[in-house]
Amino acid sequence: MAACLRAQSSRAWPALSCYCRRPPFLPPPPLLARPPPGGLSAVHTSSAGLGPAMLPRSLVRAEGFVGGRWVKAAATFPVRDPATGAELAQVADCGLAEAQAAVRAAYEASAAWSAASAKERGVLLRKWYSLMIENKDDLAKIITAENGKPLKEAQGEILYSASFLEWFAEEARRTYGDIIPSPAKDRRILVLKQPVGVAAIITPWNFPSAMITRKVGAALAAGCTVVVKPAEDTPLSALALAELANQAGIPAGVYNVVPCSRQQAAAVGELLCTDPLVAKISFTGSTATGKILLRHAAGTVKRVSMELGGHAPFIVFDSADVDRAVAGALASKYRNSGQTCVCTNRFLVQKGIHDAFVEKFAQAIKKELRVGNGFEEGTTQGPLINEKAVEKVEKHVNDAVSQGAFIVTGGKRHSYGKNFFEPTLLSNVTTDMLCTQEETFGPLAPVIKFNTEEEALAIANSANVGLAGYFYSRDPAQIWRVAEHLEVGMVGVNEGIVSSVECPFGGIKQSGLGREGSKYGIDEYLEIKYVCFGGLQ
Repeated sequence: MAACLRAQSSRAWPALSCYCRRPPFLPPPPLLARPPPGGLSAVHTSSAGLGPAMLPRSLVRAEGFVGGRWVKAAATFPVRDPATGAELAQVADCGLAEAQAAVRAAYEASAAWSAASAKERGVLLRKWYSLMIENKDDLAKIITAENGKPLKEAQGEILYSASFLEWFAEEARRTYGDIIPSPAKDRRILVLKQPVGVAAIITPWNFPSAMITRKVGAALAAGCTVVVKPAEDTPLSALALAELANQAGIPAGVYNVVPCSRQQAAAVGELLCTDPLVAKISFTGSTATGKILLRHAAGTVKRVSMELGGHAPFIVFDSADVDRAVAGALASKYRNSGQTCVCTNRFLVQKGIHDAFVEKFAQAIKKELRVGNGFEEGTTQGPLINEKAVEKVEKHVNDAVSQGAFIVTGGKRHSYGKNFFEPTLLSNVTTDMLCTQEETFGPLAPVIKFNTEEEALAIANSANVGLAGYFYSRDPAQIWRVAEHLEVGMVGVNEGIVSSVECPFGGIKQSGLGREGSKYGIDEYLEIKYVCFGGLQ
């Protein structure tokens, strides 16, 4: 297997020429041949269920992507539609051999990729972006099929995902160094920024496309090569991106994907964190898993950036515009059925406005939200990713009710299927309840009544994580105080959605390390080198 992976790819690196000549990245070589039986034939496209029937055959791949080649593994694992349970594909279950081959392929490609000019790398990233836009509807269908989110949300994710390739295609040319005034007349002091090397990218299932491009776009722009290990629930999006990267002319070994089952994930993750050829780890996922990966990476002192768990507070002060606060709450809580790291997990509402907010929030939930299959027109709430996720929401609701919380609306599994849960609103919630102590990651909105600003901040800042926080107020002085005192990495003021390609995404405390997106995101993949040039006089 390893020998096969080391065989020369059909997409060879173009020779790099002097910058003053015509750029070498022009028409890409012919595309790789379609896979033999066991490739696309392993993709199920029967009409049993909306998801499998609508999958675009041209983008659904079932193999790993290593060194510019589609590769099989000794075994496969099923990818299922969480809405129906239907099998979408049998995907290559890549193990240690495939992961090592991917790291080697990335390492061998890194010298040429880092030597390419920033403009050349940007041109290829821009082409990859354009192909995503051309195929946006098909890419969205893949997300809805394997993740379950409504098609409209999936279409939004693809535009968001593609925007990172566009952004970093431009940022590639802005990795400026520096010249520092020297204390000695015969010296000049320069600062260079250079790529760290091979980056291992480990991504979650809740944004199976955007979480990849947000990392990979920055890495490739900086001159790094990557090995992507997508979540076992949603590998099809990562492989579709590989297909488009290949079409865009991204050279062999620069972008590699090693999908694997839950059973292989720990071993593959450990290898990526311990292999000495890997210089950088970027991970999005739970805080618990992040700590494990940090321990693995410590042995070789790798560069690490992590976006980990959240427990976002959403504070509504008496001065707030209630209608705007309700609209923001609906967007912040129930996007992707509550399965986002920046979703509100705790609503804190001041006593003077509490009852009006809860009443209007309940009305909005009943009026605006519709549970169903993500492919069905009008669906706003798809399934949770699996039954374990449903059980956690159920556990949080039952615990809260047993301690005196009231179910305003929802509160139980939805009749649509085993992975569906009703959008739920609880009142009379206290800080002793599980739903206020740990991240639910589901469609549950617990509301805590508070009296003073100081009390709200104390509750909001009591968590050991700090990713995002939101609050609504029309008092300018209060806005400045609360924005500065919330212990989170991102604050939404009178706004329930804060993510944007132009803005730095990341948290503090145990919510992670580093930032993604924005002008700061590329720095996570760059080393700073100081050069002292002496003997000039």
